[in-house]
Amino acid sequence: MDGSRIVTDWLRQMQQQRVIAVIRSPSLSLGWAMAQAALEGGIGCVEVAWTSAQAQELLQRLRSAFPDRYIGAGTILDRQQLQGAIAAGAQFCFSPVMDPRLIQASHRQGVPFIPGALTPTEIERAWTAGAAGVKVFPVNSLGGSAYVHSLQGPLGHIPLIPTGGVSRDNLEALLQAGAIAVGLSHSLFPLAQVQRHDWNAIRDYGASVVAIAQRFNQGQSPDPVANPVADPVADPSKTSPYSDTNTETLA
Repeated sequence: MDGSRIVTDWLRQMQQQRVIAVIRSPSLSLGWAMAQAALEGGIGCVEVAWTSAQAQELLQRLRSAFPDRYIGAGTILDRQQLQGAIAAGAQFCFSPVMDPRLIQASHRQGVPFIPGALTPTEIERAWTAGAAGVKVFPVNSLGGSAYVHSLQGPLGHIPLIPTGGVSRDNLEALLQAGAIAVGLSHSLFPLAQVQRHDWNAIRDYGASVVAIAQRFNQGQSPDPVANPVADPVADPSKTSPYSDTNTETLA
């Protein structure tokens, strides 16, 4: 699959889903239960953090059990982890840091890679290195939705996915500010609820954030000119260095 198609498919998924459930679990069974609760709540995109116990097996099981959902890996820090995630069937990979070598290696295997960045310079460098989008982490440390909004002027062509302190209380504000999607972890999986296996509460919280995302999508214009977030989808080769036309990045 060519680079432009990878970006297009990824961005369309994010525009539809808007919410990524981030699983970070100390055991395989707990990770499975967390993912299942989120999926039952209607969340269609799950990221398995590679710091989770038996992360590769968990990802494989989720891909097999939920072929209609979008399942990927997170906290990918080196080539070995990347290869393990892709071998397990990861449909995307996130990292808290920006390593151009990982972006390029993931791209060559047809898997979108979304590195982490925070400052405008870091975000732009991640994008020009070939990222399919940029994880703005930790977004709350610089003002949450107000910070995302301030980035839209100079960097509005870059798909941003804020994480770190995201909850249903600020989800809509982040989307309105220009985020293409968000990642939820602690707010979706409160430690107390996970420890007492209160999967119903987690499922219900997931359903509530999905409802917010759906309401946001229903209010969006289908016209990519009226909706700047859609521009990369309309023509990713114009804005994304992930396109195969950028031979310098992909060499």
